[in-house]
Amino acid sequence: MASVRIPAQLRNLTGGDRVLDLQGSTVSELIANLESKHPGFKERLLDAEGEPSSFVGIYVDGEDVRFLSGLDTEITSDSEVSIVPAASGG
Repeated sequence: MASVRIPAQLRNLTGGDRVLDLQGSTVSELIANLESKHPGFKERLLDAEGEPSSFVGIYVDGEDVRFLSGLDTEITSDSEVSIVPAASGG
């Protein structure tokens, strides 16, 4: 199972858990499993077209999925997936 790091802003959806172990062979499958166990994640991670939101970064082993294969990026049982809210300000 891959380890998924949950940011503080989304821990209310996980009952406070910081890290979840989830199955999935791609980022898309992982998000589907995350949504089924903790409803509300999908709408916070994906935009209206079903692509990764510009307000949240999804990283697999430190690499932004936007620069890999997007939601088709492969996940292994040793993968670490990080969800990182975009920083804003000036």
